[in-house]
Amino acid sequence: MSRKVLLIGLDAAPPKLVFEKFRKDLPNISKLIQDGAYARMRSTHPPITIPAWAAMVTGKNPGKLGMYGFRHRKKGAYNDFYIVSSLSVKEPAIWDIIGEQGLRSVVISVPPGYPPKKINGFWISCFITPGPEKEYTYPPQLKQEIESKFGPFIFDVVFRTEKRRELIKNLYKMTEQHFDIVEYLMREKWDFFMFVEIGVDRVQHAFWKFFDKEHHLYTPGNEFENVIPDYYKYIDQRIGRILNLIDDETVVIVASDHGAKRMKGAFVINEWLADQGYLEFRKEPEPGTDLAKAEINWDQTIAWGWGGYYARVFINLKGREPHGVVKEEDFEDMREQLINDFKKIRDQNGNEMDNKVYRPQELFPVLNGDPPDLFVYFDDLYWRSAGTVGYGTYYLPENDKGPDDAVHDWDGILIIYDPQETIGKRNLGEVSIFDVAPTILDFFGIKFENDMDGRSLLGD
Repeated sequence: MSRKVLLIGLDAAPPKLVFEKFRKDLPNISKLIQDGAYARMRSTHPPITIPAWAAMVTGKNPGKLGMYGFRHRKKGAYNDFYIVSSLSVKEPAIWDIIGEQGLRSVVISVPPGYPPKKINGFWISCFITPGPEKEYTYPPQLKQEIESKFGPFIFDVVFRTEKRRELIKNLYKMTEQHFDIVEYLMREKWDFFMFVEIGVDRVQHAFWKFFDKEHHLYTPGNEFENVIPDYYKYIDQRIGRILNLIDDETVVIVASDHGAKRMKGAFVINEWLADQGYLEFRKEPEPGTDLAKAEINWDQTIAWGWGGYYARVFINLKGREPHGVVKEEDFEDMREQLINDFKKIRDQNGNEMDNKVYRPQELFPVLNGDPPDLFVYFDDLYWRSAGTVGYGTYYLPENDKGPDDAVHDWDGILIIYDPQETIGKRNLGEVSIFDVAPTILDFFGIKFENDMDGRSLLGD
């Protein structure tokens, strides 16, 4: 009998929760850890859902993939952008490589998964799908089969909301449906099966301040204190049901694309840039104005930034932007000046922030797509970058785009259980997200590409 690999993706599951705080309450995951190999897994630059899952399944870094987030700025535009999709992934993924060997895959909700791709097997797209009215499966007839048994696929929930009781209900409804569909499709013939549960990420963003005693907005004894641990227990129960469906030739991998931690606040990057003389407003914007709707004097603007879990900063380069002011020969000096100024920023109490600023060329030897001119992580990701303006302050106590209590962190989890013990029972220490694809290909006995950025963990 040939080897099979099952990859269970838990979006944003952090090592601190899975390996430490919740471990005793997660018997099925805990058994996989105990009987297999596990590690903290370093995510991508930036550590966000897209590009991290794409990097995991291709073994290629975001520079090669040309993916630096969900949105990318269109060349020569100040406010126009495009959203990445499954078609943006030009590098072969695990299912493409093993498909050439005649092996079958089932791929469910792996970002970026829309539109559905033709593979040797089954495909259900991910949370970036516009809605269930779209074609979201391969083969196309799978959609009708799924909906006849489970109803329209629930791709995501509205998680930035104050209606938290309703959110809890919707989270469980979505997650239950996802796992029911996984169990249903596991009965098909497959060699590689991968699915990602986005609910783990959503529950953390929506309920972290109710759970984490170190969060600045935590209130002891609140009614939502156990929402996150209870959700993890439910996930573990459903994983237990899945494990009952596989044989002793199946390798089980549990992985997350990045971690999570408390959010200290949102830093209003463009107000700071304006006060430092890098950006000029024609008139003071109203509180909460999107930068794209603010009146900016581009003829007098040197740089601007985007919001998100990290800041993407763009320099108004002459010849590249419609109203560029920075000459090409001055570009590197200006970039260096911005880097130094970003590193000097302090928090609202005057404390030093651990700001990390990178030129994309420092992170990736190849730069495809449309990278920003600088990657800025405020206080090592503890502070979001606010994309809106008009507050009269740089420091917002919460996210500027609706309720959100958590930010992303650098390390996700990796657990590999092989009943044949080819990897053994051990702590692997820290590994890279790029190691997953070559390791899975190694289980199948397939040589991985030399330009993958990771290595097989089976040889350690």
